[in-house]
Amino acid sequence: MAIEIKAPAFPESVADGEVATWHKQEGEQVARDELIVEIETDKVVMEVVAPEDGVISKILAQEGETVQSEQVLAVLEQGASAAASGAAATPAQAAPAAVDDDAEGPAMGPAARQLVEEHQLNPAEIPGSGKNGRVTKEDILAYLKTRDSAPAAKPAAPAAAVPAPAAPQVQASGERIEKRVPMTRMRAKIAERLLEATQSTAMLTTFNEVNMAPLMELRNKYKDQFAQVHNGTRLGFMGFFVKAACEALKRFPAVNASIDGNDIVYHGYQDIGVAVSTTDGLVVPVLRDADFMSVADVEASIRDLGERARDKKLTIEDMTGGTFTVSNGGVFGSLLSTPILNPPQTGILGMHKIQERPMAVNGEVVILPMMYLALSYDHRLIDGKTAVQFLVAIKDLIEDPARILLQL
Repeated sequence: MAIEIKAPAFPESVADGEVATWHKQEGEQVARDELIVEIETDKVVMEVVAPEDGVISKILAQEGETVQSEQVLAVLEQGASAAASGAAATPAQAAPAAVDDDAEGPAMGPAARQLVEEHQLNPAEIPGSGKNGRVTKEDILAYLKTRDSAPAAKPAAPAAAVPAPAAPQVQASGERIEKRVPMTRMRAKIAERLLEATQSTAMLTTFNEVNMAPLMELRNKYKDQFAQVHNGTRLGFMGFFVKAACEALKRFPAVNASIDGNDIVYHGYQDIGVAVSTTDGLVVPVLRDADFMSVADVEASIRDLGERARDKKLTIEDMTGGTFTVSNGGVFGSLLSTPILNPPQTGILGMHKIQERPMAVNGEVVILPMMYLALSYDHRLIDGKTAVQFLVAIKDLIEDPARILLQL
């Protein structure tokens, strides 16, 4: 029985998607719930799995093709085997392609496979830049360009019993290599939103610095016990900063608001976005009702969201919403930066590297672990005074962590 394999149902905020990678090809056997194809949207990569055991009889949407919500991507012959499917294939389908003869060769999509067949290439000679070494269409085009631009080989010497080995190709001194690849939908959307934030908001950034010694002392004292009690959850700094942000947002609701046309929307809850870096770019999953979460809940949720982001398991719902964002560039060594707003939010807190610096304390110079804090805000809604007071509230809560628990 033929079963249609469809794209996922996209939410209203996602217009369409793009076929990113086929993990199975026509004639290949699949098991139920096995990954078949990945669909990349503006926000996340969505996986499509096999609904039943069977064989992929036909692929209807190629890699790089734009697809709509619930569009048919392929046809699955339920219960069929790869051998039976091959026996029923037409002569053109049954003819072995160059890429299929090499069982150990790299994986590739239909577009790349077609180029290999047209040019009679050996896929094992083509370096793949895709996921898990997958050979993409762009890899083959680059290979052909390099091959065609190489000097023609000299005619072989007559009556030679064994052909002389080809001389290794050496890159000419001073030759500059360029590689052009299309921007992914997610990367393009990130670029679009960042540009929108800088052009459509009156963004301004204010700075302060915080003494991390009290928080570091508290963490060192309880981190082992914390991990034991909370099932291995690591006690980090993000949990305290998220909780401090929630407390400060309650005191300064304008920083937790958003602009909708000529209206100001004040949110009576704190949904905190946490910036996570992935190979595809920066994503911002959201901690719902973070003000009701404990430090342990925040740390466990951030760890879970980070792992799912790197494994491309985040859903649209994980990425939607958020009233304020916390970004920690310090994990990469950033000492100071100006974070960009995540519209329609009007504020984002930037954390940075902890670095020991000489500080004046009660008339004496003391070496303290200091961190620069940055608050970028939309000046259309938030006045400078409010922004500075909000950042000072964060500083006070972090320098005296007990105040977070006591809500002082």
